[in-house]
Amino acid sequence: MTKEFEHELRTLRERLATMGERAARQITLAMTALEERDDELARKVIESDAVIDREENEIDELALRILGTRQPAPHELRFITMSLKFVIDVERIGDLAAGIAKRALELNRFPPLDNRIDLAQLASLAQRNLNAALDSFVKRDAARAKAVIAADLEIDKLNASLFGRLIANVAADPATVTRVLPLTSVCRYLERIGDHVKNLAEQVVYMVEATDVKHRPINLTDSREDRS
Repeated sequence: MTKEFEHELRTLRERLATMGERAARQITLAMTALEERDDELARKVIESDAVIDREENEIDELALRILGTRQPAPHELRFITMSLKFVIDVERIGDLAAGIAKRALELNRFPPLDNRIDLAQLASLAQRNLNAALDSFVKRDAARAKAVIAADLEIDKLNASLFGRLIANVAADPATVTRVLPLTSVCRYLERIGDHVKNLAEQVVYMVEATDVKHRPINLTDSREDRS
């Protein structure tokens, strides 16, 4: 492998990690805007989504240029093709963080619910899983990626519980519907972030082990070494 090719692959890997970290920060800022009723911060999150969109396009161009000009080995080819899927999920995570910020702007027009539903735990689970998925990508750690896939079930369960509690507010007081509906959207966005994080982890497993684990049971005790 030439030094120039090594540099291109390293740049692609670094760009993917940076984009993922940016999306993770967007979730943190969006939830802060929601919890602290901060309109200015919510607007910054929405505006910053354009940066992630631009990064997606630039990373796509880099990956396609490498494919068109190099002859990568099988494990390099898996990484490059995986990057084209990776950026799609990260971009969607950024979109969903912007969606949370938009719902925060809606909610700030109304007084908070008396029976406040704390979504911080759900956001924390989604963010923790995202950080673990990004770490598994950087370290090429298939075992950790598989743990991320398994942990998505916890996010789904908590989302269902919170959604039920929010709907109970409307049943008890129909006047709360204008405040409850945006919060149910936030729940749904966080659950969908979890789904995209799961996709990222599945892509890491494929990159490292050359195994497609989509729609398959995960064996956390089985993690093979990287193949050529």
